[in-house]
Amino acid sequence: MPTRSLNSSVLVWPDRNSVVRAVREWASQEAVKHSGLRRLGYFGSYARGDWGVGSDIDLIAVVADSNEPFERRPLAWDLTTLPVPAEVLVYTEQEWRQLEKQDSRFARTLRNETVWVYPEKDGQ
Repeated sequence: MPTRSLNSSVLVWPDRNSVVRAVREWASQEAVKHSGLRRLGYFGSYARGDWGVGSDIDLIAVVADSNEPFERRPLAWDLTTLPVPAEVLVYTEQEWRQLEKQDSRFARTLRNETVWVYPEKDGQ
């Protein structure tokens, strides 16, 4: 989370590389907790490169299956270790395949912006 400088009121916000590194580490830890995790990535301002002080990170997880309603799935993910505020959307593989076929603005945004961090590719 942002920290306050000791002798001033200036907020120090983590840089993009620090945030992305933390997301990669977090994804590896969450993969152990969520054995059905197939993919995890981020989209939005951090993916586009136009983040700024106060930006949150938008995460997307694709899991094999879930009995939980879509709205409740994020509750099982511990976002508190990330250095900036975060939100995660959790889709099942079937829901993700359906979303990929849509031509909605949101589906296009996810297709164009998502940077996948799990599973790791060679060299990352």
